[in-house]
Amino acid sequence: MRRLLFPLAATALLGACASVPKPLDGEFAALTPQQAREQGSSSQRVRWGGEIIQVDPASESTCFEILGRPLGSDARPLRRDEQQGRFLACRAGFFDPEVYTRGREVTVTGRVDGSERRKVGEYDYLYPRVAADAIYLWPKAPRVVRYYDPYPWGFGPWNDPFWSPAWGWWGPPQVIVVHPKAPSPPPKPGK
Repeated sequence: MRRLLFPLAATALLGACASVPKPLDGEFAALTPQQAREQGSSSQRVRWGGEIIQVDPASESTCFEILGRPLGSDARPLRRDEQQGRFLACRAGFFDPEVYTRGREVTVTGRVDGSERRKVGEYDYLYPRVAADAIYLWPKAPRVVRYYDPYPWGFGPWNDPFWSPAWGWWGPPQVIVVHPKAPSPPPKPGK
């Protein structure tokens, strides 16, 4: 019974958390970075997201180079192999590259503001550029590890995977959620 209640409770909690954060809410064009690159679209209001490749702070603004990913129903980039091309998102102000590090997930909203050519290795790449209204840095996602327990009801040769042809038919895999390491508190003076 406990094996059934845990997945149901987890599903209910995740469903409750699937709303779009307020800074990312609104109406946006159904345009991907790849389509904007190919069509040369501009001035359309978009909501794009992905993984940070590089952050370039300048004197009055910061530009993010982002590898575009499809967004989920909560506007968070989905972690899969599918990508939608690279794009640049620039916003006024300073965004610290030590906080907005490579590989972190972000979602941006704003207007497509032309394009810019940059090198990716030796390749000349045309980046669609977004004049961003919002740069939303997502918290690090917990890592989920799945494993099969060969002895879910105790020990014994009847539960041994080498003796039992029914190994693995007892139900869903066990799930362990490993949260990212929380920062350590600063040391107290004098210690």
